Amino acid sequence: MKPYVKRQKNDAADAEAICEAVTLPSMRFVSIKSAERQRVLMLHRTRDLLMRQRTMLLNAARAHLVEFGIITAQGPHRILDLIKDIRIGEVPGLPEIAGAALEGLATQLDNLAGEIRRLERRLMGWHRADESSQRLETIPGVGILTATALAASVPDPSVFKSGREFAAFLGLVPRQNSSGGKDRLGRISKMGDGYLRRLLVVGVTSVVRRAGGNTSATGAWMRSLLERKPARVVTVAVANKNARIAWAVLTRCETYRAPMAA
Repeated sequence: MKPYVKRQKNDAADAEAICEAVTLPSMRFVSIKSAERQRVLMLHRTRDLLMRQRTMLLNAARAHLVEFGIITAQGPHRILDLIKDIRIGEVPGLPEIAGAALEGLATQLDNLAGEIRRLERRLMGWHRADESSQRLETIPGVGILTATALAASVPDPSVFKSGREFAAFLGLVPRQNSSGGKDRLGRISKMGDGYLRRLLVVGVTSVVRRAGGNTSATGAWMRSLLERKPARVVTVAVANKNARIAWAVLTRCETYRAPMAA
């Protein structure tokens, strides 16, 4: 309501601004989520927090091991396997005190892994009971996490006029700086829900990697883009396309149908 507040901020000025804003035909309103969908989003936020904590612990363990000349390969599974070897004493040259410190980190990693699996089982149960989430999963590059997050975050897709407007809501469209009849497009705006945008981009990364074996029209489109653009730019473009498809799937209550190649 800030653009409609005339002077100082007080209850009377806020009420007047609200009354003026709701009378405008172009005003956009937010659909109210049910308590059930809010609980699902709480599961997502909690899992995301635990995943960040897990990454912090893995990086700390890797950094401590580097101090003793122990280098591990990339990937969380490699550092976890090395910690298991340290537990059974198969890593020579590591002081006992350092091993005890890593033991504490390993215990926290085990606890986090158990909590993450528990949350994912809850999300899987909700996914099997929700038809919208199941329809979204039929889209290539949209897994259970992305499907449940989209279904819980967008209870009423009709508030968006088109799939392009939904993609703009997620910040997957270029930022505009146009004037005088000249269109200047920059990087994506990154507006809206960053968690949904990240899930869409990460999900379609595997789809872009397998574009060579995709015989559909979408595969041919991705291959033509890869010939002219960097892979990450193509990934964001496919994420934009998936966002539009997700809006259509939610609006029409249909499953995804892959377009046939010409």
